[in-house]
Amino acid sequence: MSRICILGGGFGGLYTALNLVRLPWAETPEIILIDKSDRFMFTPMLYELITGELQAWEIAPPFADLLEGKGIQFIQATVTDIDLNDRHVRIDASGQSADLHYDRLLLAIGGETPIDFVPGASEYAIPFRTLADANRLIHRLEELEKSDRGKIRVCIAGAGSSGVELACKIADRLKERGRVRLVDRNDRILSGSPEPNRVAAEQALSKRGVWKDLSTSVSEVGETEITLDYQAGSDTLPVDIVMWTVGTRFSKLIQKLPLDRRLPMGQITVEPTLQVKTHPELFAIGDLASCLDTDGTPLPGTAQVAYQQAHYCALNIWASITNHPLLPFQYIPLGEFISLGVNDASMSMFGKIAMDGMPAYVARRLAYLLRMPTLEHQLKVSSNWLVRPILSAWERVQK
Repeated sequence: MSRICILGGGFGGLYTALNLVRLPWAETPEIILIDKSDRFMFTPMLYELITGELQAWEIAPPFADLLEGKGIQFIQATVTDIDLNDRHVRIDASGQSADLHYDRLLLAIGGETPIDFVPGASEYAIPFRTLADANRLIHRLEELEKSDRGKIRVCIAGAGSSGVELACKIADRLKERGRVRLVDRNDRILSGSPEPNRVAAEQALSKRGVWKDLSTSVSEVGETEITLDYQAGSDTLPVDIVMWTVGTRFSKLIQKLPLDRRLPMGQITVEPTLQVKTHPELFAIGDLASCLDTDGTPLPGTAQVAYQQAHYCALNIWASITNHPLLPFQYIPLGEFISLGVNDASMSMFGKIAMDGMPAYVARRLAYLLRMPTLEHQLKVSSNWLVRPILSAWERVQK
């Protein structure tokens, strides 16, 4: 029996595993999914936790629940070594080490936000990638909201989609008490987004009174202040929370693998079939993979790319084991959703369809519901979304 080991349970890893079990195997292989967390994270909706629009179980269900009865073994562990010659990975699960041999290995370990290259950032700034990050931010906001200070000052480093979505959600939560500042080295927000989304985001930030410091960088973060470098000088400002959404880097374990790399962030160069160069038994997808579009441009490290790669990756792993032809990955840019606060969003689809406000908010909710990993979880979440407004309305009537 073949064994397929999948390292990383994000969009790339989990969805590849789920797609693998649906394929027509003559002999079903052993599929092992390994992740250091016990929960899958639907990262595009992590922002809704800040405003209480969603609950943690909706966007961070346990792997054990998602994979029950699916024929996929889940191991919560940290990968400590990968031996490409002998084809085995070493894992550490609660202090117990084990070696797992593999016939096919998928590297789908996501990146992390580097916050140690600016003095004070690692001590005082909060990244925003995980459930723990969201809980840390919410706890800090609750502390400040209970305090007697008049204004709560929040500075967000990075005006990409993550920074913009954070700024709108935090501003909506804090309302008149909030003083939210968005900082970015570029001269505009959402530099990689379609123009309709950028325009809608500009309007949403302006409506919420979010201050934008563009062509600006953070030079130091303190416990109660932040230093910004402008083109004409620098300034040190008081701050209560610093959020860090800039950059991506990968684990030292991945970086030390003897693989072909081209980009400075250390991604692994893959063939169009998503196989790693010189290692046909090794696949890589998601943030970790340096994958080119048909025009030769690098694909972004987004959930949408990883979601589409997972379908091709599962098919190609199956094909490589069953001696079928492998298919080159072809990315279809479906568009982009941007959350712009409570009951507000913007969308741009296929370069032709654009909308914002409540219609975009509803479309985003429905699109993401259909992207949730299993039908069982989709039904649980959709039922809750239908029942919650009814219960809220009943509570208001009772009061």
